[in-house]
Amino acid sequence: MSQRSFNLATGIIFAIIAIIHLIRSILGWDVLVGGVSISIGISVIAFLVTTLLSYSAFRLNNKQ
Repeated sequence: MSQRSFNLATGIIFAIIAIIHLIRSILGWDVLVGGVSISIGISVIAFLVTTLLSYSAFRLNNKQ
């Protein structure tokens, strides 16, 4: 796998994860991990982080 295709695949995966976190934040879906409820604030932070990672992967892909 070339670096360009790796960056593209990584960017797409992080973008999908970011969209899922955004949808969860908007719709208020409950998530339980080991019986513990995960706050919506965690999804907001995860949305910001995965959006940044996705943007960085696409930007690296365009530089090559």
